[in-house]
Amino acid sequence: QVQLVESGGGLVQAGGSLRLSCAASGSIFRVNDMAWYRQAPGKQRELVARISSDGSTNIVDSVKGRFTISRDNAKNTVYLQMNSLKPEDTSVYYCNAFVLNYAKYTTSYWGQGTQVTVSS
Repeated sequence: QVQLVESGGGLVQAGGSLRLSCAASGSIFRVNDMAWYRQAPGKQRELVARISSDGSTNIVDSVKGRFTISRDNAKNTVYLQMNSLKPEDTSVYYCNAFVLNYAKYTTSYWGQGTQVTVSS
């Protein structure tokens, strides 16, 4: 089994910054793609940013230039640096990871979510 543990959410004023972290642990041979999603009340969960195991990234237009995704493969950890935060960034942020286990099966896992609230 694999667990994803997120941290770093909180309350911040508009224009401020937060850094989210998500660490994967458990039966891991290799962590492939890792990503951050978010879900605001009454809305569908949406992709924010994705990073592959070789470091290539994909960031959605609504946060491009403000958010940066990175990872530390040695720690099986993905980060989301969020700058110039806006009230519309308020959401629960979820970490997602595709994990290859020792039996060579790939499974998608989700973190428990961390609340980010941006006040105006």
